[in-house]
Amino acid sequence: MSAEQNRLEDDRKRKGLWKKWGPYLSERQWGTVREDYSPNGDAWNYFTHDQARSRAYRWGEDGLAGICDDRQLLCFALALWNGKDSIIKERLFGLNNSEGNHGEDVKEYYFYLDSTPTHSYMKYLYKYPQSAYPYADLVETNRKRTRNEFEYELIDTGIFDQDRYFDVFVEYAKADPEDLLIKISVFNRGPQTADLHALPTLWYRNTWSWRPNSPKPSVRRVEWEGATPVVSASHPGLGTRWLYIESKVPLLFTENETNNRRIFGTPDASPYVKDAIDEYLVHGRLEAVNPAQVGTKVASCHQLRIAPGQSAILRFRLSDIDPQRVKEPFQDFEEIFASRLTEANEFYSEVIPSVLDADHTNVTRQALAGMLWSKQFYFYDVDQWLHERGTDPFHALPHTAPRNYQWHHMYNGDVISMPDKWEYPWYAAWDLAFQVVTLGLVDVDFAKKQLELVLRERYLHPNGQIPAYEWNFSDVNPPVHAWALLFLYRLDRLKHGRGDLPWLRSCFNKLLLNFTWWVNRKDRFGRNVFEGGFLGLDNIGVFDRSAELPTGGYLEQADGTAWMALYAHQMLEGAIELAMLEEGHADMVLKFLEHAALITSSLIRLGQGIGMWDEDDGVFYDVLRTGDRAQPLKVRSMVSLLPVCAATVLEPQVFEKYPELDQRFERFLDERPELRKECHDPMRVGAGGRRLFAVLDETKLRRVLSKMLDENEFLSRYGLRSVSRYHKSHPYILRIGSDEYSVHYLPAESDTGMFGGDSNWRGPVWFPVNAVLIRALLNYHTYYGTDFTVECPTGSGQRMNLYRVAEEIAVRLSSIFLRGKDGRRPVYGGTVKFQEDKYWRDLILFYEYFHGDNGAGLGASHQTGWTGLVARTIHLFATTTSEEFLQLGKIASVADIERG
Repeated sequence: MSAEQNRLEDDRKRKGLWKKWGPYLSERQWGTVREDYSPNGDAWNYFTHDQARSRAYRWGEDGLAGICDDRQLLCFALALWNGKDSIIKERLFGLNNSEGNHGEDVKEYYFYLDSTPTHSYMKYLYKYPQSAYPYADLVETNRKRTRNEFEYELIDTGIFDQDRYFDVFVEYAKADPEDLLIKISVFNRGPQTADLHALPTLWYRNTWSWRPNSPKPSVRRVEWEGATPVVSASHPGLGTRWLYIESKVPLLFTENETNNRRIFGTPDASPYVKDAIDEYLVHGRLEAVNPAQVGTKVASCHQLRIAPGQSAILRFRLSDIDPQRVKEPFQDFEEIFASRLTEANEFYSEVIPSVLDADHTNVTRQALAGMLWSKQFYFYDVDQWLHERGTDPFHALPHTAPRNYQWHHMYNGDVISMPDKWEYPWYAAWDLAFQVVTLGLVDVDFAKKQLELVLRERYLHPNGQIPAYEWNFSDVNPPVHAWALLFLYRLDRLKHGRGDLPWLRSCFNKLLLNFTWWVNRKDRFGRNVFEGGFLGLDNIGVFDRSAELPTGGYLEQADGTAWMALYAHQMLEGAIELAMLEEGHADMVLKFLEHAALITSSLIRLGQGIGMWDEDDGVFYDVLRTGDRAQPLKVRSMVSLLPVCAATVLEPQVFEKYPELDQRFERFLDERPELRKECHDPMRVGAGGRRLFAVLDETKLRRVLSKMLDENEFLSRYGLRSVSRYHKSHPYILRIGSDEYSVHYLPAESDTGMFGGDSNWRGPVWFPVNAVLIRALLNYHTYYGTDFTVECPTGSGQRMNLYRVAEEIAVRLSSIFLRGKDGRRPVYGGTVKFQEDKYWRDLILFYEYFHGDNGAGLGASHQTGWTGLVARTIHLFATTTSEEFLQLGKIASVADIERG
């Protein structure tokens, strides 16, 4: 094994805690639900960016290119001041939801360049302007713009013109799990000599101000024999660490305590407060910092003057080795850095297929780096939070919490993979399921623990609901955890020769609780037709599907029912995996065969009346029911395609081992002849002796695929659109009395404020649903085989089997980030700096979603979370062929178990 693989193995066996320290610091703690104690739940305005430099956080910390321990007790991050900004740059700036014309948005340029899964090596880049940062201009200009206009970005202000900025690289290398080397390299890209204050900062999260008699840690200067400054950091739970600073520079000490006078107009608890370093440097208040050189926060102050094209390097060492045992802390510094970088390269040479060219390799490695940098320690004791708000679920108190009142059992205190540590610095249930699929490429153990985490009793509601996200844990996300569970289990088995059966069994049993919650809560009349509200697809529908309908009545949701059909099918596959090794699960196979059959059939027809399948259009639609009236809402959207995913390929070995299952299921089907008539007949044998259990028979499948693969409908040059381009010239309009509701094709940003207005499912390309559909196509391929072909694109005359169709969609998705023949990356649209400048053009941002026609990045700019799936799809099709996949089946088929 490589050195990094050995570290992963040591960490797994607890021989060396290589993951104890990592990039677990948030990039935005202000404006979060956890820090919100307002009576109306206005999190954005209760704790603002302007307050963040002066106000101590209750539940977490944020910083620039930061690291911390896995409990976020001791934190290290970078701060900068160019001598012109009104405040020092300690954290990333962005607009809150009401300030941006498309919702909240970070207005900075930073890039996750590299990371190993144990964070033995990491690299980050921040681009810091040399002119005063245009805070007011960004807020005022964006606020004036309409939803039909582009966002006003930092680069649009002209601040990077003439390259007047610094490239600030921050690198970390671990000598051992508790010995961290830190290198900060600052490059002046501008035409003139420029000054910069670099302020690497070490501090403790404030854990002492909230509860009486809590022990308080400290940082203080240490006198020692060496020539360079040393700071000791002592914590009663974490122990003592020492920060060695190579340069002889001033050390600025203060407390991580709120500046009460500035924020609340009340006396301060300490004369030295959180924003003291800003006051000292920007405003010249020398008395603001503690002359005794002790506190809970310290920054070393490096005043740099850098000539054009030149650089300066700062070196630090954060270690558990005390000064009495260290004479030359920087003697082996460069040697260790070089070794860790070499080992990172060796690790990724094994992960990233060698057949890929340099550009594919660059995109894949940055995608994986973004996934690994996006880990965050997430702390939220909901019961304590409710109590601090004056709310107690078990006692009559005068206050009511604006959200999460029913989740008082929750105690979250874990390192979790985040969608985006600035825009979404909180976990989201369905995002997490997609994130672990990519994380499994580099760290299967971490991915498995992440998936299991939200199923633990500290997260999962006693009624079985999986928490959605902190803004409303009771919201409903698509149930995709079983989908991710099967993917990870089979990947693990393929890598190691056997799967983690106890993990599969544990997760499967807990998902039974969640599946039951869905069946009991979201199936209004017990007819296997499901609702669920917006289900992660925000504004995709005619109405806000999470609100009371303006028409009255209710929606029978094609996607809600499709997601549940997929859930049932994935639980069926999980039961099969368990039953092949443990006979006690055979009855669960039949249970989910029947569940899947009933839910699947409801997508086609509901006994008498209108179903969700539209025979004329050959796709699925939501159905609006008001009284005795049923009306399909004929919006051709991702809702129309998702039922394709409701399919299971049954290996012949299942029924060879359990012939009674075959007999009982056939009897079940014989008693319900409409199932065989409306859906694919699961008794029909296909390639490799397999059977297909699916909502779509071959005729219906071809009809849906003809729409899906039509470039005038769903298939764009950059993947599958969320709404068909057909609606550009044929908008769907629903008139109810004097009111009109419509859905147009909107390939870019949303033109409504629905769900905050910061996302758009009415045309752009989104990676998670593309990934689910790619997986479904591969599933069908294992049944239909290589001879089954469809026209792709529709009308092109070019025929492909379903593996090739899946690959074609994946290639289009990856082309968003790759340089085309014109040398330009579609993700950056018309932004010249990113397309042409040598210091920008190979830096990749993984946006939340992408323009349906030109592939430009939209929404959150660092949502490597699920957009990191591009690394997974590139890897998949670089390491398999159509024929190999047919032999391999569903990642690794049940037959592989039988063959040992």
